Amino acid sequence: MKIGRIDYINLLPFDVFIKKQPLMNASKKFMECRKSYPSRLNQEFKRRRIEASFISAIAGKGKKVTKAGIVARGSVLSVIAIPDEEGKDYQSATSNALLEVLGVKGRVLIGDRALQYYSQGKEHIDLGEEWFKRHRLPFVFGRFCYNARASLYEMLANRFVQKPIKIPFYILDKYARERSVSRDLIKRYLKNHIFYKVDKKECLSLNKFYFEERMSCLYKISKSKKFK
Repeated sequence: MKIGRIDYINLLPFDVFIKKQPLMNASKKFMECRKSYPSRLNQEFKRRRIEASFISAIAGKGKKVTKAGIVARGSVLSVIAIPDEEGKDYQSATSNALLEVLGVKGRVLIGDRALQYYSQGKEHIDLGEEWFKRHRLPFVFGRFCYNARASLYEMLANRFVQKPIKIPFYILDKYARERSVSRDLIKRYLKNHIFYKVDKKECLSLNKFYFEERMSCLYKISKSKKFK
């Protein structure tokens, strides 16, 4: 069994969950060495080097998806734009596309680096919050997708979204030290800003995002042709 996992705090509950499942030790070891950031896992999944993973919502379009995802219902804290700067984040395709769809000016920063930046109280624009202000809908940053063994991965996803996962203190403490983010912020972030079940509203929001992203791409193409 080949599972990839985004190596961010937002999927710490999934890491704890999967380690409690009655899986083969070899599978767990393989999963550990397949930790990476979203855009790289997108490529690993596309090339079928992994069977299942949370991948960017952009990359998950048209793929075999489960009911598990990475969802914000308002402010997300870990996907932000830094004003007065420019640039995309190489680690995420979805967040870069969201910046353009929203028409926000700034440099994209995601994941644990964004949480560190937020914890310092610096000025930023929360992209999850901006999407919610515009559409009054949650935003889905990632989906748990699979290439094979549908029944197995759908079963795992359904179990995962059933109830909150309790993070042991020693793991919280370890992540707080390694990622330079306080335990209190990690707990608040996972309790109030990150959710995992993709339901009707989340699917509606995804379809709206896909449409707006497509329109944004078409607009850029027409604009570039106009000035040639």
